Amino acid sequence: MTWGRRLRGAAARVRWFWREATGEAAYDRYVAHARRHDPAAPLLTRRAFERRRTDARESDPREGFRCC
Repeated sequence: MTWGRRLRGAAARVRWFWREATGEAAYDRYVAHARRHDPAAPLLTRRAFERRRTDARESDPREGFRCC
């Protein structure tokens, strides 16, 4: 295995971890799930998805109020 392949593999793992840790991959999972269950269904835009996700998080009494 060459160093280039190892470096690309490590970068891919770091990118995956970062997207999971920050929630960036949530929209991709939503799109995949929606397409799997009903390919013709309209999808939320990324902005609408994030707004709905934020609203749900803030309205959950177990989460508490988060300003940031």
